Amino acid sequence: MAGRARPQPQPQPHSPSASTRRRERWLVVLGVALHAVYMLSIFDIYFKSPIVHGMAPEPPRFSAPPAKRLVLLVADGLRADKFFEPDERGRYRAPFLRGVIEEKGRWGVSHARPPTESRPGHVAIIAGFYEDPSAVTKGWKANPVEFDSVFNQSRHIISFGSPDIVPIFCSSLPHSTWGTYPHEYEDFATDASFLDHWSFDQFQGLLNRSFEDAKLRQLLLQDKLVIFLHLLGCDTNGHAHRPYSNIYLNNVKVVDQIAESMYNLMESYFNDNQTAYVFTADHGMSDKGSHGDGHPSNTDTPLVAWGAGIRSPKFLAYTDKPDDGFRFVDDHKHDMPTPQDWALEGFERVDVNQADIAPLMATLVGLPCPLNSVGSLPTHYLKLSKADEVEAVLANTKQILNQFLRKSQMKQSSSLYFKPFKPLANYSLVLDQIEDLISAKDYENAMKHSEELRSMALAGLHYFQTYDWFMLMTTITLGYIGWMVNLILHVLQSYTSFPANLQKRTQVYAKNTSVKVYIVGCFIMGFSSIILLLEKSPLLYHAYLFMTIFLWTRIVQNFEFIKAVWRELSNMPFKYTMNLLNISVISLFILEFLVMSFFDRKLYTWCFLILGILASSCVAIFIQASSALAAYVWLSCWFLSLFTLMPAEIPENNNLVIFSGALIILTAMASRWMATNNNNFWLYLTRANKRDPQFSKLFFVQVVFVAISSIMVWISTSHRSQNKQLHPLHQMINWLIAGFAMVLPLFSPSSVLSRLTSIFLGFAPPFLLLSIGYEAVFYSAFAMVLMGWIFVESANLYCSEQNGSARRSSIVEGSIFGYDERCLQLSDLRIPLLFTILFNVAFFGTGNFASIASFEISSVYRFITIFSPFLMAALLIFKLFIPFMLVICTFSAITKVVRIPRLGCYFLVILLSDVMTIHFFFLVRNTGSWMEIGNSISHFGIVSAQVVFVLLLFALTNIFTKDIEVSSRQLSSRKVM
Repeated sequence: MAGRARPQPQPQPHSPSASTRRRERWLVVLGVALHAVYMLSIFDIYFKSPIVHGMAPEPPRFSAPPAKRLVLLVADGLRADKFFEPDERGRYRAPFLRGVIEEKGRWGVSHARPPTESRPGHVAIIAGFYEDPSAVTKGWKANPVEFDSVFNQSRHIISFGSPDIVPIFCSSLPHSTWGTYPHEYEDFATDASFLDHWSFDQFQGLLNRSFEDAKLRQLLLQDKLVIFLHLLGCDTNGHAHRPYSNIYLNNVKVVDQIAESMYNLMESYFNDNQTAYVFTADHGMSDKGSHGDGHPSNTDTPLVAWGAGIRSPKFLAYTDKPDDGFRFVDDHKHDMPTPQDWALEGFERVDVNQADIAPLMATLVGLPCPLNSVGSLPTHYLKLSKADEVEAVLANTKQILNQFLRKSQMKQSSSLYFKPFKPLANYSLVLDQIEDLISAKDYENAMKHSEELRSMALAGLHYFQTYDWFMLMTTITLGYIGWMVNLILHVLQSYTSFPANLQKRTQVYAKNTSVKVYIVGCFIMGFSSIILLLEKSPLLYHAYLFMTIFLWTRIVQNFEFIKAVWRELSNMPFKYTMNLLNISVISLFILEFLVMSFFDRKLYTWCFLILGILASSCVAIFIQASSALAAYVWLSCWFLSLFTLMPAEIPENNNLVIFSGALIILTAMASRWMATNNNNFWLYLTRANKRDPQFSKLFFVQVVFVAISSIMVWISTSHRSQNKQLHPLHQMINWLIAGFAMVLPLFSPSSVLSRLTSIFLGFAPPFLLLSIGYEAVFYSAFAMVLMGWIFVESANLYCSEQNGSARRSSIVEGSIFGYDERCLQLSDLRIPLLFTILFNVAFFGTGNFASIASFEISSVYRFITIFSPFLMAALLIFKLFIPFMLVICTFSAITKVVRIPRLGCYFLVILLSDVMTIHFFFLVRNTGSWMEIGNSISHFGIVSAQVVFVLLLFALTNIFTKDIEVSSRQLSSRKVM
């Protein structure tokens, strides 16, 4: 065999054995378990809480704190530009705070990090750290873990505001006085600025009560007091009326008035100039009235500080500053130019990261920085002596360093081979050096060393947050690769035509060595388990490693077979090798294209424009079928390409739904006409010798059902337009039509084209009744492309048999291909590839991941008018399933026409989808908006779940396709290879 070119393997009859079926059942179970466990790995890698406990607080070593009390005002949803810019008459919307900027304090832009939501923003301001990634599984209102904050460290906290925010920080504190308004107050139909007045009035009432309550007055007069007013008006008005509306812009004036009233109230009550004031916002607001992402309108918020311990304004001549490379958490450059219409170029602007506000507030009242804070103290805001300023920065540095040391200690205590963060190996020497510099009153160098140490400590925190990433990601990636190799080996062993002697050699090898290989695999598993137990690793770490080792043990057990396959491929002609390489590269390109399509569905427009040209050219040139088929394939692909240009949120247009009913009937009639055509390659799709006269009656009934569905759509629409309730009789008719229509395909003739046409007509009524716009037309366009696919496969089969290239055995005309499936060839990979493309188009053709959550309630109006979330969700999910079922029914029919094993193709589909799964595994995000984070998890989860999803749909559609029969021409002249 060596040294001599071998011909390409020819298709041979294939009949899977009972042992193969048993092995496949275990392989499916293994695949389901593996994908379920590996899906959980992203929560151990990307969504692990950065918060650790057990650190000691580091109070700054001041001679006296700069302020006795602190007032924090947070205007929820206030954009920086709407706050600083003038109105249409040239007047500034916040005259009081503008006067503070020019005369009393400091200002800047606070940069928030996505997700720009209320809880993450307030946690950053008050606790000093950004969104806990583990919160992705908790919801935005709950705290995933307990954390420290400025409020915790204070002697007492007084807070009033939203019931969604204030309890997060105050409900568990014994030293707190707080109050919230009822949820009913948050009415989007009204001007919500009264909510801000409510918060101020509550605090003013508390001060008034203190004149008669000695205990309350004593509480107010103590030091380290923090007062927090949460002002929700801008956020509610922004959502309801948009941030450019008069109501929102007027709310900016309201929060300015509250800031002025708060200042006057505090100064008159305490009259000691010992109060520090901080005014800021948790996030901004987009022009659409939303927030969450990293757009500047959402991340840029105002920051104004004044009072005790805050520097006076500093006037600077405007100069262009070079880019120093520094980037804020929202990726904005340092020293960004101030917009001219703000008219603040002359006043020094000090931008901060949002988490920097927490150490600023803590330092102002002499509190330790929150234990979990990663904020850097913005010294340009503080009016301190050089000695106190260095002490404040050093306390901030030690607090971050303590987190690093705690994480390092925890990781070292559980690691057999610990890799320390080398840049901080001599941190104690640096601390001693800083202390020596402070003692020598060399404050400039002490400050420089403290800031450098703080930067390294922050880098060290990130190092330990991602400490296990390499091990886990390598394990999971090797696991997926091992699974894919096992799939390839199974397909090669069970569904291809390798020589019998090759199989014999590998079977002998397997019998003699498989036990030894599994013993070694078990030993490695046991050894790995002991290491993980000693390192106190989570239980899931064991599962990840066990599955990966098991999969690679199976590969080693098949090592001799792999060598034999390699020898076989080496002896193939060079043309075959290049063919294999080309198909592999094209497949990877297509799969990467599908990955990109998850982010931009319009790519499918280009896909089907190109596919239409290529497919019609192949039909005309290589298959040499009829020119009508080439034109049909071209036009159907181009027709389908239009739908991914449509908006993902489907606009309501019931005329299109009614038009689609007529289009469905016309398409079915054309298919019916083709089913009676007895020429050339149509014979694979029809059973001309066994015509079923009952089909005409069934076809007529199904067409009538589609027509009635269109009429019911029109009736439902007219009732809604007249604000009439849908009559219960109409709803009952809709339910009956949808139910009966889906049962009728079971009674259709078993020839390919007749059954597929019946399935197409059977699912049309429920799809029409659940449609509100262009997606109804998509149903017909999609079915036309699926029909084009099966026509091309049938034409290709006919022409190859006519040319003698397939060399099949003699089969009597009219016989049915039941179990004489042939073995898979390399060229058959086109079928799983096309299935994967069309399977994705079934979803992205009419929407995307965001459109699932923003569906139109009118989609289910024709079936149910009373709000029932479970039934409504079930109907919408069923509507999504219908295009998937059409794809799988067509796929099943094609495997019968081409006579290839459907289960073998299923394994190839899973193989292709897992290539995409690995890519999405590395694209999971733990930063950005909730939508971006959620979408990245959804992409990975949905592609990973295809091993189950596709199998379940196969089982479901098998009800309709199991008895499909394929006719054959008489091929008595063919020779058996």
